[in-house]
Amino acid sequence: MVGTISVTIGRYERDEIKPSIDIATKIADALGVSLDYLTGKTNVELDNSIIKRVVEIQSLPDEDKKHILYALDGLLQNVRTKLAFGK
Repeated sequence: MVGTISVTIGRYERDEIKPSIDIATKIADALGVSLDYLTGKTNVELDNSIIKRVVEIQSLPDEDKKHILYALDGLLQNVRTKLAFGK
């Protein structure tokens, strides 16, 4: 899937060699994680379905983005309130 042999993958895993950025990107894609997650820069594994929605929102006109984010903020606040009060 990443265009390299298993022996090389093993060397990456044992930290004997470092993959190129292109190979690291392919590894992250194959595993369904971000490069930041793969390299240990973050412990947050991003959900691809959420990322796709965010990208879609980014491509909308500013006024539409503003309304969607306002509604999303309200929904998130509602969930935080429920969690805080255990309801």
